[in-house]
Parts: sequence; structure tokens; C-alpha cells
Amino acid sequence: MKHPLRRKDRELSAAAALTILQAGEYGVVSSVGADGQPYGVPVSYTIFDGCIEFHSALEGHKISNFMLNQQVSFCVVGKTELLQEKFSTRYESAIVFGKIIERTGESKIRSLQALIAKYSPMHIDAGDLYIETAQQTTRVFSISIDQITGKARR
Repeated sequence: MKHPLRRKDRELSAAAALTILQAGEYGVVSSVGADGQPYGVPVSYTIFDGCIEFHSALEGHKISNFMLNQQVSFCVVGKTELLQEKFSTRYESAIVFGKIIERTGESKIRSLQALIAKYSPMHIDAGDLYIETAQQTTRVFSISIDQITGKARR
């Protein structure tokens, strides 16, 4: 369900929001538990095959939530600048709403390779070796980009 943006003057196009998402260093994936408690956790991520991809341990709070409800949101904050004299901040942000699935098999390996390419582009060969040993103790999740919104004060 899309809520209207209160500050229409700060609304970004979907393309501009996607640019912020692609440039981000980390994002916060938010889910809801069985008790209705929201939970947000920062993750390193990449955009691959039109989805948000990130790796995880084999179990934990976020994974328990994902198994209960595939609906998640993902937030990235881009450039910021504190404007002390105006009691405000310049900022840009993007929020994605989508469904989360687990990557397995070859798609899991390709997602891990995309993460290596983003965060360690000078170490692709070493990254491939790392993936060989770490893939058994790593899960990979993918968030569909069903809806993306962006907002900025520039």
C-alpha cells in the first residue's frame, strides 16, 4: 500500500531513487516478527538481476522474520550534510518495498560474486576462492524491487 509523500517538493523520481540505491554502501532491511515487533538491521548489499542482494549467517533474528513474512522494506541514505544554522540536514534517501526470497545454487554463487565485485573489485580471484569455502556457512537473500520511493533536500 503506497502512502502519499507529505513533502511533494522533496519527492524524487523512481530513476533518481534507484541511482541512490545503486550508489549506497549499506542499507537497512526491515521485517516484522511473529509478535508484530519490527526489526531493522544494516546490511552490505548490491543490486543484481534487478533485485537487492545481501548475504547472511545461517540463522538469526532477521531470518526468523523472513520465514514468517516475506514482505520487507529496505532503506538507503545517500549523501548527507548537516546544516547547523538552519537546524536541518541536506539528504537523499531511497526506500524499497518488496518480497524477500533466498538464493540457492548457481544464483546464490552469482549473487555472492556480485557482492565481491562491488566491495572488493581488486580481489575478484581471491573472492571466488572465498566464496568456495564460505558458501556452506552463508545464506544469500534477494529483495524484489516492487516499489521504490525517493526523497531529498538538496
